[in-house]
Amino acid sequence: MREYVSLDLETTGLEPKNDRIIEIGAAKIRGGEVEETYSLLVDPRVKIPERITALTGIKDQMVEGQPFVEEAVAGLLEFCGELPLLGHNLLFDYSFVKHSAVNMGCTFEKQGADTLKIARKVLPDLESRSLQSLRQYYQIPQQEAHRALEDALTTFRLYERLRTEFAEKYPELFEPAPLLYKAKRQGPITPAQKRYLQDLVKYHRINLDVEPESLTKNEASRLIDRILGTYGKIVR
Repeated sequence: MREYVSLDLETTGLEPKNDRIIEIGAAKIRGGEVEETYSLLVDPRVKIPERITALTGIKDQMVEGQPFVEEAVAGLLEFCGELPLLGHNLLFDYSFVKHSAVNMGCTFEKQGADTLKIARKVLPDLESRSLQSLRQYYQIPQQEAHRALEDALTTFRLYERLRTEFAEKYPELFEPAPLLYKAKRQGPITPAQKRYLQDLVKYHRINLDVEPESLTKNEASRLIDRILGTYGKIVR
């Protein structure tokens, strides 16, 4: 795999159905060199959990006024074109992008290679095969850990190092394979859900940590159920 896009995301959590992208970093690689990069913060329209800010350094104030996920992912799809993907635990990043793409009515069927999968095969004796552990093992320089573009560039450098060292023995590990992940389209919050949610918030005097307009129908349903379970129904 000599032409590909190295991809990394920062997100509010681990579940594509429930959590949101807060940063996208991608690097287009041709012939072992970085040809072009795509990097931007994303406004998730929800409060960023403290543990995520502690890990990434990304704060709510930093994403205010940044593109929403629809614009950010549309730009990423255009950037990727027909190229295969590279990532460290690639299915994680792919699943988030695919969920967003499907919700937008777009297809995102890709092939890719995973440096985590490669490292598990060729470096079985390492105590940790996290991106940062492998970066330190190979003494790959990096400015900021857990920031999307920096991690995408580190993944590219790691892949090229592993390819040089192990591709002759394990050529199949370095070729793109289909990325298998199913994502079902989630419709937006309905007008009825939005009105009921606004009534509940007003009645119970709740400060939401998410913009209602950004919710899917399923997310809105879960949030309404959670409010009803915690605060109760509206008593007329």
